[in-house]
Amino acid sequence: MYLHLGQDTVVRTSDIIGIFDIDNTSLSRSTRGYLAQAQKNNLVVNVTYELPKSFVVCCEKGKQRVYISQISSATLKKRSGYIEGISNV
Repeated sequence: MYLHLGQDTVVRTSDIIGIFDIDNTSLSRSTRGYLAQAQKNNLVVNVTYELPKSFVVCCEKGKQRVYISQISSATLKKRSGYIEGISNV
């Protein structure tokens, strides 16, 4: 199954490592460092011209990629079916 991240970008759900809210996670020094390092190594793909709301970490054919999206992390998680089996959501 595929997940639409915005613009013309889709990724396979089996390649997704994590979906993160950019506002909450960027408060952490570790996350900011991780994103800065990914940017430095040309691993970041920006799929929005709008204010980013989330980032998705994927491993595609053994290579890590970070996608920056304008779609909220909650919406992406629902679309991907990750929280489908969780009760009391």
